[in-house]
Formats: sequence, C-alpha cells, structure tokens
Amino acid sequence: MAVLDSLKPEKVFGYFEEITQIPHGSYNLDGIREYLIAFAKKNDLEYIADAAGNIIFKKPAFPGYEDRPGVILQGHMDMVAVCEEGSGIDMKTTPLDVFVEGDLIGAHKTSLGGDNGIAVAMALAILEADDIPHPDLEVIITANEETGMEGASGLDIRNIKNRRLINLDSEDEGIFTVGCAGGARVSCFLDPDSSAPSGDNCFEISVSGLTGGHSGQMIHLGRANAIKVIGGILGCIPDAVITDIKGGNADNAIPSWCSVTVCVPESSGDTVTETVKAEAERLKESFKTTDPGFEFSVTSKARASVSISLSARKASEFLKALPNGVTSMSGDIEGLVQTSLNLGIIDIQEGKLHAEFSVRSSIARERDALIEDLKIITSGFGGTNKVTGVYPGWKYAPDSPLRDKMVRVFTEMYGYAPKVEAIHAGLECGFFMDKAPDIDAVSIGPDMQDIHSPAERLSISSTRRTYEYLLKVLADKA
Repeated sequence: MAVLDSLKPEKVFGYFEEITQIPHGSYNLDGIREYLIAFAKKNDLEYIADAAGNIIFKKPAFPGYEDRPGVILQGHMDMVAVCEEGSGIDMKTTPLDVFVEGDLIGAHKTSLGGDNGIAVAMALAILEADDIPHPDLEVIITANEETGMEGASGLDIRNIKNRRLINLDSEDEGIFTVGCAGGARVSCFLDPDSSAPSGDNCFEISVSGLTGGHSGQMIHLGRANAIKVIGGILGCIPDAVITDIKGGNADNAIPSWCSVTVCVPESSGDTVTETVKAEAERLKESFKTTDPGFEFSVTSKARASVSISLSARKASEFLKALPNGVTSMSGDIEGLVQTSLNLGIIDIQEGKLHAEFSVRSSIARERDALIEDLKIITSGFGGTNKVTGVYPGWKYAPDSPLRDKMVRVFTEMYGYAPKVEAIHAGLECGFFMDKAPDIDAVSIGPDMQDIHSPAERLSISSTRRTYEYLLKVLADKA
C-alpha cells in the first residue's frame, strides 16, 4: 500500500501500516503474533512467546547505559475491529483501507486500530534501531487487552526483570496517567414468580434519549440511568406483572434506553397510561439538565410470548435497592472518583431477570465490598450472583522516580508541564502492579479520536512528538 510512506518518523509509520494490513481484532491474533515473532528473528532479538499469547522482546542496553535502570515498554497487539453497518467488510480477514486526511490517519468504513497498533509500531522502531540510546529494554506486547486484559492477566512476571514501566496505551498527548481503577463484572439474577401473568391488558413502557456515556469517565456527572428510571416507573404500577424487559448496551456504559412490557388486570388497564406518564414526567423534570433528550412512551400491545413472569412490585423494589453511581472519592487526587458501580444491562436470560454491573475502584477492598453488597441484596430477593472479569487497580504512588523524570523531560522539551492524572477506568498497568508492587509506571500516548469506531483517527503530528519525547526519556541519564 505505502499510503503512509511519506510520513515521519518513517519507521514508526511504516510498521504501523504493516500492522494495519494484518487482521488483528481480539481473539484473531495468530497473524499479528507470527508477524512479531518474525520481526524478533529478523533482528536477532531475544523473545518469549508465552502461554497467554503475549510476545516479550528483550534488548540489551545501548553502550554507556548499562548502569541505568532498565525500562519496560508496553502495549497490546489486539484492536477493537468494527466496521460500518452494511459495509460487508469481514474484519477477520480483510486488511484495513488506510487513508491520510490532513493531520489525521483513518481507515475507510472501519476502526483504525491506533489503539494500540501505534504503540507496537513505536516499540518495533526502537527495537530495530542500532543508533537509539536506551537502558536495558523489555518490550511487552500483550494479547486480548480489549476483551478483559487477558494477556496481562496471564503474564508470568518472572519473565520480566525491569521495574520502570512506560505503558503506551493512552490517547491524549501531554496527559500522563499515573493510576487507574480496578474492577469486576457482576451479574444479578432473579427467578420468575410462580404466579401467572395477571391480565391481558399489556403495555410497553420505554425510556430513551438519555445522555448515557462511559461509566468510568462520566459516572460522577449525575446522568440518568435508564434502567433505574424504569425501576422507579414500575413502582407506580404494583399490580402489574413484567413479561419482558431489556435495556443498556454494555456493563461499562451508562444506559440511555430501557423498555419493559407489563400486563395488568382488566380493572387497572385504564389508569396505567396516566400513572406512568405522571411518574415519567416527574423523572424527566429531575434530569432536565443532565439528560435534555429524555423521552418516554407508553403503548398498548397485544399479549405476546412471555419471557418471564415477575411481579412489577418485586422488580421495582429490587432495582431501587441496587446501588448505582459514585460511592467514594479519592483522598489523594482532587476530583477523582475512587469507587463506583454502574447498572449497565438488564434483560432476560434463561427465564431469569438479569441485571449486570460494572464495579470499579482503585482500592481492592472497596471493590470487593461493593461486590459483597450486590450479593447480599440479590440474595435478599431470592436471587443469585455471578462475578467475572475481575481486574486489579493501580493506586497512585506519591513517590515515583519515573514520573518525576518523565515530567522533567517533557517540561524541558515543550516549556510547560504535562497534566498528571489518575483515571476511573482500567489499564493493564494494574495487572503489572498487582504482580510486582515495586513497578514504577506511567502511561502516555499520542492524540486519538473516536477509538473503537469507524470514526477513529490518529494524529500524525502528535505521534511524531510522542515518539520523539519517548526517545528523549530513554536517552536521559539523570
């Protein structure tokens, strides 16, 4: 293709373009793994291809840097492989159709995989070069980060000797991430009631148009949760029976919509619409600032197949009892959410009501306490829980020689200090810190837009600056 061959730094963008031609969505990594192994062999680099699917490169220190603390460079090999609806593109087999538009790189009708292909490209450019000063290097390219950080979870830390980690999986130049939340996915299940549906007067109640957003970055903004809104509405029609319910798209996204089908006795049918509208209007008014797009509807419908038979009163009390939102703020970093949970999905699974949460905290005991709270509440309603995808947090370190050095080098290069922050979201650094608490870590990266979507774009100039800065950090002997 050579679409990017005129861009600088040539090696970085050359490797990045090669990566875009290898399908490498999560769980489709054989090709990219073979590419990385072939690179190691071609450049006579020591490497480890471990059982978790990770590739670890090792490169001795540049002459004169043998006594400097060794560094780990780290990124992940998989991308979120999505295409435009109706494009007909098979992301498992089709190379990306890359283009340049001004200062941005994109891919026609698909995601680009700048997250995290550009990190891999930077690392390969450094590993290949024989004229770049650096201390002892270990480069870890992990597998299946986008689907639960499985490669980082399965990494054997005994294969790693260095303790200064530069993670290259951030998307904002000039912002240094120095802490992140850990988390887990918690599913709560309620069995159906033994009673039959209470009548043939059925209604579909829908809430839509809420603002939603990422539950890590936006949970503190007080936006309406469509599932909790539906829980409040159900409390106004206690003699109803739920026959179906569905809402939310992902456990880690604040749900912007939810729909429930209820059936009521003949005697209650005339009042349902007015009752629901009154409660929905009250809720709409309370969220008029955070959720100006709040819409609701109540529609009569014929009795259809019953997915579940569950008392609306019980469902409402259950949804109201479940915690949601911020539960504590950080005492170390002003404005940072420390612990939260998000009720992101509700549906029917195998005849049971299923409510799924994303639980996050930078403090493991607070994460675990929230999980226990969900178990106790669900058990109190006669239900069960399932906990999956547990991952550790990365607690902000008051003392960090690597952070101090990176801030100093950045300030010297650009004349202003970078922003240093922790985030209420997950990074692989948490797994490394959990396995080796003495690791000193910072996460950086170039500017990207709309990652994980066909609108994804990578800034060319920001990539160049970020790479040049990374080389300065590696060359700095102080």
